[in-house]
Amino acid sequence: MQRSHTRRMVGLLASILLLLFCLLFSITLGAAEITPSEVWNALFAFDGSTDHLIITTVRLPRVLLALMVGSALAVAGSLMQGLTRNALADPGILGISAGAALAVVAATFLWGTLPIQGYTWMAFAGGAITAITVYTLGSLGRSGITPLKLILAGAVLTYLLSALTTGMLILNQRTLDEIRFWLAGSVAGRDFTVLLPVFPYITIGLVIAFSMGKQITALTLGEEVAQGLGLQTRWVKAIASVVVVLLAGSAVALAGPIGFVGLVVPHLVRFFVGVDYRWILPYAAVWGALLLSLADLAARLVIKPQELPVGIMTALVGAPFFIYLARSKVKQ
Repeated sequence: MQRSHTRRMVGLLASILLLLFCLLFSITLGAAEITPSEVWNALFAFDGSTDHLIITTVRLPRVLLALMVGSALAVAGSLMQGLTRNALADPGILGISAGAALAVVAATFLWGTLPIQGYTWMAFAGGAITAITVYTLGSLGRSGITPLKLILAGAVLTYLLSALTTGMLILNQRTLDEIRFWLAGSVAGRDFTVLLPVFPYITIGLVIAFSMGKQITALTLGEEVAQGLGLQTRWVKAIASVVVVLLAGSAVALAGPIGFVGLVVPHLVRFFVGVDYRWILPYAAVWGALLLSLADLAARLVIKPQELPVGIMTALVGAPFFIYLARSKVKQ
């Protein structure tokens, strides 16, 4: 047991170091090539030069945003898979991201440009309503809630919400011009004035999630087993659901509906650390940040000097993985 604990701790520290290296590498690359030494000077000996301004006002906020959004989506997906015992659970697949995106687009359509706090709260509301709706639809019928019914309910609702979002954008060209790149999932063009208001929500969500690792592990053993261990399952599910909405809503408010991070990362993590959520959740936070950082780096370089939305890159990885899981995991 002690050897396993040490191995997992070493692996987590190694993952954090790899993430830090990736973030530093990401800051150096872009339309303008900047050396690591210049990055260091920009961070600790800022002189107002063009390169230093690019680093501190464009690239640093971007890589920090990718870190925050990747961690939030991966942990939200891990919690959802643990709560529902559904291998395909993910904020995007179950419609939560689509609901949050619709709420943000509706707010822009009705009231024009809002402060980031306004978008964040609209995303929370849209995600929460969608989560409740999907869970209710997936529970209908004699057999109760099943993984397949959840996926079908999430897919149907995602199509409906996406259609409503598209309709609003068609009716209002101004709304489309303001957020079309955001809708594809993007971490570009954000600065610290956007990041800082949302940072507390993601931080609180991650802290609560990490503290619930033991409870989520018990839930994965089954409702009756968890109750036999003295777990107040209703409270655990309620708190974890709020955390999912908090994390997924914050991620959508910052970067738009980026898909598949919350699906892919938990499965990769479980392959290395097993089924203990006390390790799955922190690993997912680090690996989610790493995955989205690499995806953003690829999006910047693949058609340089232009760039793609990062949501396209995550879809290229996540869609085949989803098909594999759908064929191998989902049972009616």
